[in-house]
Amino acid sequence: MINPALQEVIAVLGHPAAGNPAQFLFERVVAQDSLDWRFLTLEVSPVRLADAIAGISALGFGGCMLAGSLQETAVGFTTSVSPAAQFAGGCNLLERNKDGQLVAHLTLGRGVLDSIRLHADPSTTRSLILGTNLLARSLALELTLAGTPGITVVDPWDSQASTLAKAINAVEGGNASVVENKVNLTNEDIGIIIAAEGNRPIPDDFQLPEFREDLVVVDTSLDPKASETLKAATNANSCRIDGLEVIACIMAINFRNLTGIETDTEALREALDEFLDY
Repeated sequence: MINPALQEVIAVLGHPAAGNPAQFLFERVVAQDSLDWRFLTLEVSPVRLADAIAGISALGFGGCMLAGSLQETAVGFTTSVSPAAQFAGGCNLLERNKDGQLVAHLTLGRGVLDSIRLHADPSTTRSLILGTNLLARSLALELTLAGTPGITVVDPWDSQASTLAKAINAVEGGNASVVENKVNLTNEDIGIIIAAEGNRPIPDDFQLPEFREDLVVVDTSLDPKASETLKAATNANSCRIDGLEVIACIMAINFRNLTGIETDTEALREALDEFLDY
């Protein structure tokens, strides 16, 4: 903090911003640590994003989080981009460094990886990623850096699985393959399944594989009750990680980066439950 007489301010920029739980969670965190910080939830049109980021920088905010479609365009308006954000082509966190510049980070994949590690070791089994969105690309990189023996990519929506697999195979230690529309879990020796695009209905012409009891199944949707992936995992008695647990891990990383506070992910999960009224 440059001036102890001034409050630190951080924000979330979204389009739409309404309904984003970040402010609710942050205020719960800083209240526990008695910090005099302020958090703003700001609606920003994509065409004004460059102006908004310049304003965040000019006003000396401690940083900001980005939501929705803004995540994939914000990297073009920052002076410094982390390797993960550069690889995946997007960012969800802008952090002010000691020189006052905003640095673009991508913490989505690290958050999913942290949630997986609470239940399994991703370096000992192959993972299947369903989707190729920003979260999927971020997670594929984090899994590779964590030493996964392999990644299988399936994209029944946008047919971009080959593009992501090629990018991963260009990373040292990368071992990615593609399945078009039918997954054989036995042959692929897959132990972890991640539905990265949990908010998109699975296309009618794509059939989920038959899950096993020893699988770890992750779904990133904030509506676990409506998730086809989690329903199938429940029927198979698989280990289930829902979107609330994932978001709690992502937010814990973001809050640590922005404030230095080590946040209890269980407390964040409980706050999310309260916010979403589940």
